[in-house]
Amino acid sequence: MSALALILTLIFVLIPLFLSKTLQLGLEKDTLIATVRSIIQLFAVGYVLQFIFDSENILYIFLMVALMIGAAVQNARKKGASIRGITWKLVLTFVVIEVLTQGILLGLHITPATAQYIIPLSGMVIGNSMVLGILFLNRFTSEVSSRREETELILSLGGTPKQAIQHSLLASIKASTIPTIESQKTIGLVQLPGMMSGQIIAGADPLQAVMFQLLILFLLLTTAIVTSTMLGFLSYPTKFNERMQVID
Repeated sequence: MSALALILTLIFVLIPLFLSKTLQLGLEKDTLIATVRSIIQLFAVGYVLQFIFDSENILYIFLMVALMIGAAVQNARKKGASIRGITWKLVLTFVVIEVLTQGILLGLHITPATAQYIIPLSGMVIGNSMVLGILFLNRFTSEVSSRREETELILSLGGTPKQAIQHSLLASIKASTIPTIESQKTIGLVQLPGMMSGQIIAGADPLQAVMFQLLILFLLLTTAIVTSTMLGFLSYPTKFNERMQVID
């Protein structure tokens, strides 16, 4: 893509700006900020990745993945502010996800151990884990709040904290993973996913692009289940004090 072609794509920014101004939606400032930030951030990341790909230094790969995890934690922790120790819980979850997925990919030689594969796949996995973590934390805090009386009743009848909160916990895990599972049911029919589309546009064989996209889909499925489950079982004990009473 040429620089001129990229400039012309700003038409797709002008359209929402025009509609926002016309309908008085008040989205102009946020749209402009999002546009400017995306340009700066993506070009900065592009130059950094070019440097890392050229150097093939394992330290740079590690630092890039650590940066991704740090940014994901910083974004997701805001949604779990009511959960004690949410920061380290998120760090542990994202690290486990990264080690698990890359361990399988590299250990079984599914993908090469190069920055060109490790960093993009890690970005997809960590980014999806962050979104799933936010979905889970939102639903979990809401479930615990709405079912407080039910939880306290189970505790008063001699139930353990795990038994008292089990329904809220499982409902939150299920709700946060449903979008991932449902989107996979219509993949290829309703939409052509990003990686597959990108490879096809770049001239790759469509069947090769399909195989890489299936790899991503299966990775994201594991990411969804493991993220929600880990965060759930790490978080629910913080909703009770030492006397097994529900706390806010």
